[in-house]
Amino acid sequence: MFSKSHTKYIQSLQQRKFRDEYGVFLAEGPKLVEELLRSPNLNCKQIFSLPFWLNANEQLVAAKNTIEVFEVQDFELEKISALATPNQVLAVFEKKKENQVDVTGKITLALDSIQDPGNLGTIIRIADWFGVENIICSRGCADMYNPKVIQSTMGSIARVNIVYTDLALWLKDKREVKTYAAALDGRNVKTLEGIKEGIILIGNESKGISDALLQMVNEKITIPKIGEAESLNAAVATGIILSHLFT
Repeated sequence: MFSKSHTKYIQSLQQRKFRDEYGVFLAEGPKLVEELLRSPNLNCKQIFSLPFWLNANEQLVAAKNTIEVFEVQDFELEKISALATPNQVLAVFEKKKENQVDVTGKITLALDSIQDPGNLGTIIRIADWFGVENIICSRGCADMYNPKVIQSTMGSIARVNIVYTDLALWLKDKREVKTYAAALDGRNVKTLEGIKEGIILIGNESKGISDALLQMVNEKITIPKIGEAESLNAAVATGIILSHLFT
């Protein structure tokens, strides 16, 4: 039976310290929850759902027979939802295990202090679209399990391996693979077609890539500017760069 303790628990998971403590994260909405339930990489612990969603997804939920299921009413879902308009179902998933990262023979993304959850989630989704297996995040990046990040990934969180580390030390250890830094000055990204291996470094939304990391890259790359905008959104820039690499 759904209780006040469940409300308190779910609400606590909006904060990173409790997500870290319990090793779980939240996902909301039919499309996202259903996609994550179908993923072999994720384990669902609890579902809080309106009756009609449970009826419509009875087989999907039954296939994961370890899930604790709670049928809730609209007003109960509203209490635990982080969405402006609660949407049918909320689920608690265990965090993924980090996998070893092999950067040889493939394109890898590295992110320097991407702090906006929406940007990080969109970058994860873009990486999934282009088949990028790994994203390496500096410790200054937003938490990948922030509810806004999870929502922005639209399910791609299940398929992309994301690692948080000291980015300077990590790049130092990967010198055998060329690192490209997205910057306002550098080689035209249009000339990168055909590159099959490399680390693409994307910087902070307002400050760009730190000087310490810029000193470690092999080459700067840039998206040619035609208009008068000062800069591009980090996620948009990532998508443009990857589109040139994979087309």
